[in-house]
Amino acid sequence: MVMNWSGLCLVTVAVLGCLCNGQYSAQGKPKYQPPPPPQQTKQKYDTPLQWKFPIDPKEAPKPEVPFQLKYPVPAVTVAVECREKIAHVEVKKDMFGVGQLVNAADLLLGNCAAVAEDLAAQVLIFEAELHDCGSKLLMTDDAIIYSFILNYQPKAINGAPVLRTSPAAVIVECHYHRKHNVSSLPLEPQWVPFSAAKVAEEFLYFTLVLMTDDWQFERPSYQYFLGDTINVLVTVQQYFHVPLRVFVDSCTATLLPDMNSNPRYSFIDGHGCFIDAKLTGSASKFLPRSTENKLQMQLEAFRFPGAESGVLYITCHLRASSTAYVLDVNHRACSYINGKQEKSGVSAPPGHFTREDLYKTQWRQVQASANEFCPCRSNECSPTRQSRCAGDEACRGDKR
Repeated sequence: MVMNWSGLCLVTVAVLGCLCNGQYSAQGKPKYQPPPPPQQTKQKYDTPLQWKFPIDPKEAPKPEVPFQLKYPVPAVTVAVECREKIAHVEVKKDMFGVGQLVNAADLLLGNCAAVAEDLAAQVLIFEAELHDCGSKLLMTDDAIIYSFILNYQPKAINGAPVLRTSPAAVIVECHYHRKHNVSSLPLEPQWVPFSAAKVAEEFLYFTLVLMTDDWQFERPSYQYFLGDTINVLVTVQQYFHVPLRVFVDSCTATLLPDMNSNPRYSFIDGHGCFIDAKLTGSASKFLPRSTENKLQMQLEAFRFPGAESGVLYITCHLRASSTAYVLDVNHRACSYINGKQEKSGVSAPPGHFTREDLYKTQWRQVQASANEFCPCRSNECSPTRQSRCAGDEACRGDKR
């Protein structure tokens, strides 16, 4: 029995060993096989490759736009009326003048809110006692001043994180005279005081300015070239005077601010005679008056021989009189009519001329209503008396 069992065991072991060998052969490494030939081949080109990466697109140039930045303009939206006991302040709800209405709760006069609102006019109304609403008192020698501060502190609307207006503070002041009764308006006399009449009689304000070629604006440059025409406007301010008429008694050109320096040249002399045209044959003349208190004149540019500075100073003696005064030898503005100039096409001074007059050599008033010729005497307007000179012996001193 024992032997048979042993033989059975050996047979069993041999069978198991064959099974193991068979499994190892089935699951062992496969036999090596070379890879199949590739399906793609390297492409060859007979010519070099011309392809490039595309260029980044360029932004089209922007056109020039005629744009000018508009700056905010101060708006007149606050008004104050200083009453006997209170300050009455009115503020437009469009406080900044940009169409954005302010909220009444954001605007305070000192620490006082608006007392009323005009819905039709969109105006907030404040009324504050002179010693209330955080006012400050200031006293000067002539006045008592109550000042308030109108504060605007905008708040976001409906919780939005943006604002359409900026904070602002406006000073509001009420001035009261210390030497007058503040309970009534000051009285104004119906009669004209002598002091006012005396001041108005003694002071006249004259201007002498260079104008552009169209006489519309004051000329911004003082530089001229030979051959240019110098346009000069003479004015006397009217103010509250009787109607005034302005005249140019004399005008002198010098190289220095001192009108008595040498060389000098008086191109208007003899109480209103424009002698430059007579002395040099120029087209210098007076122009028709636009108003009685203004006088326009044209002077051909010139220079002094030997002068290298290129700067000239012109000093004029101006006179004004009532328009009711008649024109005489002391009140005139006369241009010289040169017959040769008229033949060459140079326009005549203003006035009513006959054909014979245009070819004469004579003087003419600038007033259109004065048809008579200027009574300039020959000794006043003689060419031998003055010239555009450099020596004292050929220049006449001013006799003002």
